[in-house]
Amino acid sequence: MVRPAALLCCPPACAVTDLLTAFGLVLVIEGLLYAAFPEPMKRMVVAVLELPASTLRAGGLAAACVGLVIVWLVRMG
Repeated sequence: MVRPAALLCCPPACAVTDLLTAFGLVLVIEGLLYAAFPEPMKRMVVAVLELPASTLRAGGLAAACVGLVIVWLVRMG
C-alpha cells in the first residue's frame, strides 16, 4: 500500500509530534468527561481509590494493550 507523502515522516521528529498529539487528545477527552459529567466522575474517582492495586494494574495493562492494537491497526492498516 502506497501512503501519501504527507503521512510519511522521518523519526524522531514525528515520534515527538505523535506523542504530543496523543497526550493532547487524552487531555481533551478527559477534560470533556469531567466538564460534562462532574458528579459521576467524582464517584468514579472514589470507587477507583477503593480498588486493590492488582486490579488497577490489570486494568491499566489491558487498556495499554488495547491502545497498542488500535495504534498498530491504524498505522499498518
